[in-house]
Formats: sequence, structure tokens, C-alpha cells
Amino acid sequence: MEAVVGKDWDAVAAAINTRMEELELTQRELAERSGVSPATLRQLQHNYAPKRRSSRLLAAVSQGLRWPADHLAHVLEGNEPERTDANSLRGELRELRGELSELRARVAALEEERP
Repeated sequence: MEAVVGKDWDAVAAAINTRMEELELTQRELAERSGVSPATLRQLQHNYAPKRRSSRLLAAVSQGLRWPADHLAHVLEGNEPERTDANSLRGELRELRGELSELRARVAALEEERP
């Protein structure tokens, strides 16, 4: 696993927080989507408790935020984060809400089948 140290972690924190706001994601939802613990996400969001962080971690968070896997690695290197227009985000959000509604219905159906 490649360690990523000595870069612009403030920019990474800002990018994560901005994207979470854009997607209306909670820390818990991002943790579920990315497979990264809420404690680690909190560290990234606030850029505290600096430690060795891996490129795999950045890729997981990037994908959890619906970015390409290398997005946060690019931000870390000093590249400006991409801006997504509001209409595109609203469409993504509608799609996610539809998926969530469908998943809830499936879970409810499975729970009804239980003896």
C-alpha cells in the first residue's frame, strides 16, 4: 500500500466537505458508501491527527463521493477540485434517492418474509 504524506491535506479536507454538502451526504452515509470509518473520515474532513494515509483511502473516499478514484489524489497534488453544476448534482441526487427508495422497499419485503 502506497503511503501519501507531506501534501496539501487542507485542500483535500475542503474538497471532501464541499462535495458532501453538494451531495447532501452525512458522514455516516459517506462512511457506508466508501467503506471508510467515520473516525477516519472525520480526520480527513478536519485535517487533524496527521498520520500516514494511503492512496487506497483517497480512492475509496473519492468513489464514495462519486468522483473518479484518483480525484482526491489530484487535489492533494495541488490541482483544483472539479466543480459540478447544480443541475447535474440535482439529477444525481434524484437518482440516489430513487435507488434508496427501491432499497428500502426491498429490505421491507425481505423483513416481511422472515418467520
